[in-house]
Amino acid sequence: MLWIPILAGFVALAFAGYLTWFVLKQPTGTPRMLEIYNAIRTGARAYLKKQYTLIVVISAIMTVIFYLAFDFGKLPLTAFAFIFGAACSLVAGWLSMEVATAANVRTAAAAETSVPKALKISFYGGLVMGLANVALSLIGVTTLFWLYGDPGAIIGFGFGASLAALFAQLGGGIFTKAADVGADLVGKIEKGIPEDDPRNPAVIADNVGDNVGDVAGRGADLFESCTAENIAAMIVGLALYAATNNFYFVIFPLLARTVGIIATILGIPFVRGKEGVDPMISLRSGIIATVAFCIVGFYFLTTWTLGSLDLFFAGLSGIVASLLIVLTTEYYTSRRYRPVNDIVDSSKTGPATNIITGLAVGLECTALPVIIICGAIAAAFYFGGLYGAVTAGVGWAVGGVYGTAIATMGMLAIAGMILGLDGFGPIVDNAAGIVEMSGGSKEVRKKIDAFDAAGNTTKALTKGYAMASAGMAALLLFRAYLDVANVTVVDIIQPQIIIASFLGAMIPFLFAALAIKAVGKAANKMVEEVRHQFKTIPGLMEGKAKPDYGKCVAISTAAAQREMLVPGLLPVITPIAVGFILGPAAAGAFLMVATLSGFILAMWMNNGGAAWDNAKKAIEAIGLKGTDQHKAAVVGDTVGDPLKDTAGPSIHVLVKLIGTLSITFGMLFALHALL
Repeated sequence: MLWIPILAGFVALAFAGYLTWFVLKQPTGTPRMLEIYNAIRTGARAYLKKQYTLIVVISAIMTVIFYLAFDFGKLPLTAFAFIFGAACSLVAGWLSMEVATAANVRTAAAAETSVPKALKISFYGGLVMGLANVALSLIGVTTLFWLYGDPGAIIGFGFGASLAALFAQLGGGIFTKAADVGADLVGKIEKGIPEDDPRNPAVIADNVGDNVGDVAGRGADLFESCTAENIAAMIVGLALYAATNNFYFVIFPLLARTVGIIATILGIPFVRGKEGVDPMISLRSGIIATVAFCIVGFYFLTTWTLGSLDLFFAGLSGIVASLLIVLTTEYYTSRRYRPVNDIVDSSKTGPATNIITGLAVGLECTALPVIIICGAIAAAFYFGGLYGAVTAGVGWAVGGVYGTAIATMGMLAIAGMILGLDGFGPIVDNAAGIVEMSGGSKEVRKKIDAFDAAGNTTKALTKGYAMASAGMAALLLFRAYLDVANVTVVDIIQPQIIIASFLGAMIPFLFAALAIKAVGKAANKMVEEVRHQFKTIPGLMEGKAKPDYGKCVAISTAAAQREMLVPGLLPVITPIAVGFILGPAAAGAFLMVATLSGFILAMWMNNGGAAWDNAKKAIEAIGLKGTDQHKAAVVGDTVGDPLKDTAGPSIHVLVKLIGTLSITFGMLFALHALL
């Protein structure tokens, strides 16, 4: 049956090719629009080339380490799986970025005449990212499993994807926020000019950053989510296969991803824009339709392959949880609801009250996602345990863990659609910038600003969804690690377990601190450069001269390459050190606590940062640009920027990288403990 997921992957790639063709045949607008688009695209390509070069060097070093650790004296299967995973992730990121940058100018041009057409172009451009990442992940995992025959042997593929994703997300986040913060602080607050004003030297770097951070980076994030959790679910399925002799327990995750691809393609027609209607309503329709198709597909898949209605309900809990996470994230980040409006009101009395309220909203928004994930894990474990104890005869524990694996696959089934909505965000953000810089009419700017606000929400949805998948997979990854490392008990009263737990809780905070500090350093240089150009270029403020956009792009590029190394290596070195020094059981405790700590911290950063951003946009939408209330909101948005676009989404990758790395090295931890 392995030909089915491979075929589904190629169908998804073919459909992505059709969407690309549709986007590229659309008009590119005025010569000025085309000039701005070319500058953005050139900058994005130049940055990705440098970033990918660094990732390739790091991956090559890790490949040698993998060969020496796992494959010395035999075929380099683990090393090949690792480098193959990294390569697939990078290819998906490059393809996604190319189409996204092509869609931005076409969206801007379409907004001049038709809102539905602009929505269609931007959504299709984003969906290429969704389909490409899901398809290449599925094809890669299935092909390696077909060749190797053992899911444990292909975990290197997941680690390769995770490592590439960490540097892609972290580097892209540093790049984009250095430019964004620099542009906002000098442009909006000091000079009082609009966002994306062509006089601002950092404006092109800001738009480049949207693509390298929110497209290439976020795509790599979900690529590794689908990959690592898919492989872990297959490893857990081996126990049920041994008890029932039903091989579908091992390959069910691959077939579940196939259902997700079909559901995503069927959900596309439900996204239809209308004049004067909030684009978020149309985009939400696509999510709901995809969820509905996934539920139907999961019912037939589980009853046909596993013969169990209980396991269908386990999968249903994950699908429903994904929808609830999306709705909860929208509530906390959309300007249509109370949390964002609370920040808007607090901005009337200055930056301090704006920041206080924003912090409170971010902290508050962690509660519902935690409750949703806890409920989904409990339901999935119950239904899986019921099947394991009553039908399969393997007991509640084994069946329950597999139930959470199926729930995780249910949650990841809509990854293609969610990634499509995430890609929509930077595309419309760029389109808004192109309209502003090309001198578009106020009416067109108003239309595209509504798209931009919806894009902020869709980007927040993806971050919340990605982190929720990590939370949902916590038990799954933990169990897969225990199986690989041959750990039966994690005794929490042992000192090494407590030490490892403290270290695990601390790592996401230290990592976030390093990431935010990196943005601060780069933003300082960006602010100095923007101020310098306004002072030294005659006629720049009056619009009679052009700024040096390339200098700002170069500052962000150099900062991202330099500053991402230390925080990027932290989650690689620390769990390996814990495993070898404190033992395999301690490494398991480190993995679990880091996941829990990272989940809550990332939810706070992602939703709080997005709420700050949309509060600023809500104030701008009611015509209060340049007022003290608006300046206070800009300060809050600047505080939230590195949280929601650098540290927060990078923590998603951090916790999953720790998981795949622990599973990969688990056997070595166990062997070392015996020596």
